[in-house]
Amino acid sequence: MALGEKLLELRRKKNLSQEEVAEKLGVTRQTISKWETNQTTPDFDKIAPLCNMYSISTDELLTGKKNNNNLQAINDNSDSKKDALVVSGCVFLYILSVIWIIISTTYFNMNEVLSVCIFLFIIGISTSIIIYHFMSKEKKKIKKELTREEKLLKQIKEVLSLVFCVIYFFISFMTMAWHITWIIWIIYSFVIEIIKLIFMLKGSDIHEE
Repeated sequence: MALGEKLLELRRKKNLSQEEVAEKLGVTRQTISKWETNQTTPDFDKIAPLCNMYSISTDELLTGKKNNNNLQAINDNSDSKKDALVVSGCVFLYILSVIWIIISTTYFNMNEVLSVCIFLFIIGISTSIIIYHFMSKEKKKIKKELTREEKLLKQIKEVLSLVFCVIYFFISFMTMAWHITWIIWIIYSFVIEIIKLIFMLKGSDIHEE
C-alpha cells in the first residue's frame, strides 16, 4: 500500500476530516490532500506528529510492517495484570479463610469440624483458581512454554506448601492430634506428584503439536 493510501485509511479510521488533520499539523487542507493522493510526501518533521495522531509507529507508517515487539509487550503487560489480579484475589481468600476459622469458633460457637471443613473449602477454591488460571494460559513457543511451565510449577509448589502448612497447624492445634496430622504432608507429597505428572503430560502434548 502506498504512503498516501495508508494516510487516507488511517484518517478515515480516526473519523477525521482533512481540515481537522491540517489544523493539528499546522498545514493546509490541500497539503493533506496531496499527501493522500501521492502527489507529495510529508516532510520529515511531520512524520512523528502523524504517527502520534494515528497511534502507530513510524515503521508501520513508512513500511506497513507492524511492530511485533510492541504488540508482544502490550500482551505481556495485559497478562501480568491478569496474573496479579488472580493472585491478589486468591491471597485475599487465604486471609479470609484464616479470619473465618478464628471468628467461627470464637464468636459463632460453631462446631469445630464444620468450621475446619469450610476453612478447607475456601482454601481449595482459591488454590483451584490459581492452578486453573495459570494452566489454562495459551501455549506459546515450545522452548518458552517449557521455561514458563517450570516457573509455574515452582510457584504452585510454593503456594501449596504454604496452604498445607496453614492446614497442618490449624488442624493440629484444634485437634491436638499431632501424632495423626503429619499425614497431611503425605497428602501434600501426593498432590505435588500429581501436579508434576499433569505438567509432564502437558509438555508431551506441546511436543506432539
